[in-house]
Amino acid sequence: MEAALLGLCNWSTLGVCAALKLPQISAVLAARSARGLSLPSLLLELAGFLVFLRYQCYYGYPPLTYLEYPILIAQDVILLLCIFHFNGNVKQATPYIAVLVSSWFVLALQKWIIDLAMNLCTFISAASKFAQLQCLWKTRDSGTVSALTWSLSSYTCAILLRFVIMLALNIWVTVTVLRYRKTAIKAE
Repeated sequence: MEAALLGLCNWSTLGVCAALKLPQISAVLAARSARGLSLPSLLLELAGFLVFLRYQCYYGYPPLTYLEYPILIAQDVILLLCIFHFNGNVKQATPYIAVLVSSWFVLALQKWIIDLAMNLCTFISAASKFAQLQCLWKTRDSGTVSALTWSLSSYTCAILLRFVIMLALNIWVTVTVLRYRKTAIKAE
């Protein structure tokens, strides 16, 4: 039963990720503006996706464990190009795309590089969210930022909430075991 539920969650996450940035891209195209979107946020998100995808490929994980990442990267690159287009110069995207493409190769030069990058992935992803929040707080204008895209993104993370809850409960049990083990040793 749990395996079937996990499989359903995996496929639903893949489905959501396949369309995750489409509402955002649509909003930017409809408004012909990227107002409210944070370029640093998008670049950090792209970096995090790239590191995760490269890590999975480097260590030979099955494609179904990371299939959503090429889709997300493609959508983010389209969004990046839209931002530069509506800000007046698509050519300014070239150095960013060059860094992202070269990073694919640099990450795999040494095992320690990919491992370190993967360990930093959570911080990169969190920094991406804070960069978008900072942009929103600074401008006090959500502009063309898609609430639907952020809601869909929240859904993909909510599935992982189960693991966070299980982590917390497992730590609680471990601490309780250790607490009573020390008590039992003192009693003897």
